Amino acid sequence: MNAETAEPRRVAGIDCGTNSIRLLIADVDATGRLHDVVRRMEVVRLGEGVDDTGRLSEAALERTRAALADYTDQITEHGAEAVRMVATSASRDAANAGDFTAMVESVLGASPEVISGDEEARLSFTGAVATLPELEGQRLLVDIGGGSTEFVRGVDSEVLDAVSTDVGCVRMTERHLRSDPPAPGEVEAAVADIRSFVDRGLAAADPDREAEELVAVAGTATTIAGIGLDLPAYDADAIDGTRLDYEQVVNVTAKLVAADHAERLAIPVMHPGRADVIVGGALVLRTIMEDGGLNSVLVSEHDILDGITLSA
Repeated sequence: MNAETAEPRRVAGIDCGTNSIRLLIADVDATGRLHDVVRRMEVVRLGEGVDDTGRLSEAALERTRAALADYTDQITEHGAEAVRMVATSASRDAANAGDFTAMVESVLGASPEVISGDEEARLSFTGAVATLPELEGQRLLVDIGGGSTEFVRGVDSEVLDAVSTDVGCVRMTERHLRSDPPAPGEVEAAVADIRSFVDRGLAAADPDREAEELVAVAGTATTIAGIGLDLPAYDADAIDGTRLDYEQVVNVTAKLVAADHAERLAIPVMHPGRADVIVGGALVLRTIMEDGGLNSVLVSEHDILDGITLSA
């Protein structure tokens, strides 16, 4: 049997971040492309309070355990041959990360890999570029998460530079954006904090501004794209590959900053678990474009979860 006629291999990837835990069960064909079988996302807020306390709370661990138990049943039901679970920012930062590892082992039957920020960045790039149109020049990919944001510069599927920074939608919300809607002074403080991390991220990943295209992945970017498109409901196919210009990002960010929680929750594309932290994420994306002098951003629905699943 040659590679072209080989049967697809069914694998599963789990991405456990600061805000959400996600599952992808997919068939990998002979060319290395993923064909989705199940794609799920639950907001469990594992990193709730970690920036302040340095520890994962019992409530956050229980929310994550319940979602992981459901995912484990799905993996068994669909007959995945291999599974890889990766944990990112919150698990790197927490003093009691061992409690998280023990919980995962008891539920999934395998240990999670608590990866470095550099590895997180590389997996994000691998997952995203697998479905992007070919580009002769370099791309700068940003993965805005709950506790960290990754900056990755590469060409084709090759990573040239990658850096992870401790700025994310949950971290910035808990640190600065406490009013509803956030007060002007809170927004100013958040932007100043964000800018210090963004400028370091841009300087490390693309010091000579060689990237010709900005790509943004993960929930902050896809939600902003859905709002910018004025979609009546969240539609991953419509969002994937959307290009937003800087003014669109500025306008969506201003709309989110001015809205209270109930108004953000009423936006058709808004996931209920993202409404309280989306302002922080939008400010990160806006600052990246502003400080990087980037006029547009290509939004992709494919990211670290795809990279994890491919690597399984």
